[in-house]
Amino acid sequence: MRFVKLYIVSFLILVVLIIGIAFVFSYNPFKQESPDLGAYSGEGEGSSLGSEDVPDKDSDIIESQKQLSHAPETVKAIYLTSWSASKESRIDYLIDIAKTTEINAVVIDIKDYSGYVAYDTTVPEVEKYGAEQIRISDIDLLIQRLHAEEIYVIARITVFQDPVLARARPDLAVRSKTEAASLWLDNMGLAWIDPAAKESWDYNIAIARDAINQGFDEINFDYVRFPSDGNLQDMSFPFWDNNIPKHSIIREFFRHLRQELSAVKISVDLFGLSTISSNDLGIGQIIEDGFEYFDYVCPMVYPSHYADGFIGYQNPAEYPYEVIRYSMEGALRKLMLYKESQEVRAQLRPWLQDFNLGAVYDVQMVRAEIEAVYDALGDDFSGFMLWNSQNFYTIEALEPKI
Repeated sequence: MRFVKLYIVSFLILVVLIIGIAFVFSYNPFKQESPDLGAYSGEGEGSSLGSEDVPDKDSDIIESQKQLSHAPETVKAIYLTSWSASKESRIDYLIDIAKTTEINAVVIDIKDYSGYVAYDTTVPEVEKYGAEQIRISDIDLLIQRLHAEEIYVIARITVFQDPVLARARPDLAVRSKTEAASLWLDNMGLAWIDPAAKESWDYNIAIARDAINQGFDEINFDYVRFPSDGNLQDMSFPFWDNNIPKHSIIREFFRHLRQELSAVKISVDLFGLSTISSNDLGIGQIIEDGFEYFDYVCPMVYPSHYADGFIGYQNPAEYPYEVIRYSMEGALRKLMLYKESQEVRAQLRPWLQDFNLGAVYDVQMVRAEIEAVYDALGDDFSGFMLWNSQNFYTIEALEPKI
């Protein structure tokens, strides 16, 4: 009996040893599980590019994508936030629009007003400054899916409005004169970088290069200007000397972008009034400064953003066709005049309003905007982009896919 007990005890010890050895050899402390693609949706809904679409990280790696082999000659785009781009339902919505209407492109935030970069980049400074907030968990898979549907993918970068970089590098930021130890903030409570801080230029260029390496087809630069709201008298700039014209600073940034991104399609967003103004609007934006350096100059000709009384209309938002045609005809005149003396690569591709502000923008109003661009630019028509911050669009205003 004693021998039987001893045998059983020895057997149990042997089993425990075998299990322990197996665990030691199978355990890998550096292996991580694939993140849930919906974990960063930020809007309380389920997964985006759902878990069933996630490739096995060990057996089916999705490599960085190449640019779309057959880019559309005329880009017609809608805008998506990075949060929307992380949600499968919104991507399905985009693809359905592209399959059934004239839309063939999308603009996706990769660095928005928050200053956070929305996917896992290879830019050391982004990690160093704590500027990554992974909203799009698998950027390669997203671009692969959109390219498979022949959708041209544009990465939008908000440049000088950048609270994250301002906090990480206050030496580059606009400061408050009255509170010397504080960052200056605009009306939205957001901090800005001094547009003359050249180190910030290269930071944004590094992010743009990374996006191109991921397969984005074009980089769209927004907020390339000096601040326009807030207590402007309280601003102190660490690099700008208050003497050099603001537009000279912005133009030099444009030149640097083209020099560093010579083979990349780039576009720039400008205030709508730049289409007709002869000055820099107090923010450093003169439309002619962009003609030499960008593939597309994109004035934001939202009728709701024009002052009451513009070209005789008490409420310009109620007259989308008239406001946009007048603005784009002004932009085209400036472009044609510039071409007489300079080599120009730029085409005009405006942002249009698809949101209710100043008036209800229904099917007729949105379509009137698009028709105004066609009529203003004629043979120089190069497309348009629709903006709605909630990313829901007036599909009935779009021409059906041919």
